[in-house]
Amino acid sequence: MTVRYGLRALLTGLPLAVAPGAGQAQTEMHFQYGSLTNPFAETSTGTVVVTFQHASFWKSGDHFFFIDVIDDGVDDGFNDIDFYGELYSNISLTKLRGGGLETGPVADLGVIFGFAAGGDANFMQQLTGARISWRIPGFVFLNTDFMGAVDYSGGLDSGGAPKAGNRFVFDINGLLPFNLGSQSLSITGHAEYASPTTDELGSDVPFSILAQPQLRWDIGEQNGYFLGIEYQYWRNKLGTDVDENIVQLLVVWQF
Repeated sequence: MTVRYGLRALLTGLPLAVAPGAGQAQTEMHFQYGSLTNPFAETSTGTVVVTFQHASFWKSGDHFFFIDVIDDGVDDGFNDIDFYGELYSNISLTKLRGGGLETGPVADLGVIFGFAAGGDANFMQQLTGARISWRIPGFVFLNTDFMGAVDYSGGLDSGGAPKAGNRFVFDINGLLPFNLGSQSLSITGHAEYASPTTDELGSDVPFSILAQPQLRWDIGEQNGYFLGIEYQYWRNKLGTDVDENIVQLLVVWQF
């Protein structure tokens, strides 16, 4: 997760409706609404988050990116139509080898390269690491990602958030579809841990835990519309000692 002003996960995975093959892609628009916390003012305000995200597969791996636009309706310098985005490429070692790992719990190994950027905070971060993809019955995918995060922000000199030191990030992300009677549902999302570090002022930046599981109901039966909720638990939000524990309305258009 970003050290100060991130909105979402380092990597939310590839929440595709079905397991895609090489060359396939999927794009989604999300609308979310909930009472998000400003950890600096320690206030909570009804906040709208609109997300555009895209996942695609190629012969040697996959790509994923998203852009969040967030507005809390309060002109206080925090979440005032701000944006945050991330871009990732995962290179599959199995695909590079032309096959392998056909049995056992490990489905694939990968190398991840990522980039994250935020607006108001003038935030830029590079992430590099490794992925283990697991073969678990019922899951479309289940990944564990191990990454190092390097802050390339301009810091206070650029008018942004203080530049932070390097840190370690562990993320688990997946997709589990299931049926409830005749209704199609799924649980998707991620949970991550980011290690403590320090910033350019020498101040301690505490560890953080961010979990964002989504429960989706396919309201159109394969027509691309989903209704659900996203539960967000954020320990030490944005480098503070403030914790967040909320449920947000979620509407998804998948195309």
